[in-house]
Amino acid sequence: MSDKGFEENVKGSLDKAKGKAKEEYGEMTDDTSKEIEGKKDQVKGEAKKIYGDMKDKFSDDDEDNR
Repeated sequence: MSDKGFEENVKGSLDKAKGKAKEEYGEMTDDTSKEIEGKKDQVKGEAKKIYGDMKDKFSDDDEDNR
């Protein structure tokens, strides 16, 4: 994994973990808005991870073509 996508992958993992915690908190406290906010954060985190993976892939492809 190159450095180009590593940061996005880390940010994505943190967002997913934060989102899961919010979702669980919302479930325990019957706070539907927190559950939804947590799910949204998890999706955002997954998107960042995918973006990081794509940055890595295209960065690696660029290096291979040099």
